[in-house]
Amino acid sequence: MGGKKEQKGTFKRVFRRKKVCRYCKDTKLTIDYKDARALRPFITERGKILSGRITGACARHQREIKMAIKRARNIAILPFLTTYS
Repeated sequence: MGGKKEQKGTFKRVFRRKKVCRYCKDTKLTIDYKDARALRPFITERGKILSGRITGACARHQREIKMAIKRARNIAILPFLTTYS
């Protein structure tokens, strides 16, 4: 748990830095549904909304991002699907 096995009985610990919400860190940044360029990092190439664990956004800002993406999709700023198969 939490490391790779090197030799018999010894473990090497892997430390990962906790992701920090970019909107909490820089209060000048705002989440705006009209800014598609700012919302793109929160969407997969298939058009799914990424979770807060992956993006590093806190719960409050993740909810705001979710609503902004949904609003942008409804007025056709962002697509619902980006690849068609």
